[in-house]
Amino acid sequence: MYSILLVEDDEFVCKAIEIILRKQDYIISIAKNGQDAMRYLQQSKFDLVITDLMLPYANGMELVSKMRNELHLDVPILVLSAVTHEKTITEGFDIGVDDYLKKPFNPSELASRVKRLIQQRAKNTI
Repeated sequence: MYSILLVEDDEFVCKAIEIILRKQDYIISIAKNGQDAMRYLQQSKFDLVITDLMLPYANGMELVSKMRNELHLDVPILVLSAVTHEKTITEGFDIGVDDYLKKPFNPSELASRVKRLIQQRAKNTI
């Protein structure tokens, strides 16, 4: 089974994503802010990280930057955010985001993107 870290501070969105992904047999760990996410990332290995951009303590961009530059993690990152400015999206890709999905999201599209990212990673690690 694959393990996903979900970094989301909105309780409703968090629960919805958790339900969608658990139905696909993923193991979900939840961090409510950037600080908690960093702790999780230092303690455990994940097959995918899904993060919002607007988070308490460390925003999603800071989190992605730390994952890539300080922890040197190659785990795929999916940003799930209501922020849709082209500049922000481009900056995200420039610092290491693998995919971007706008809120509100379609549950089947989320499941499909998660599956694709995890399969790509599995191919690259063989």
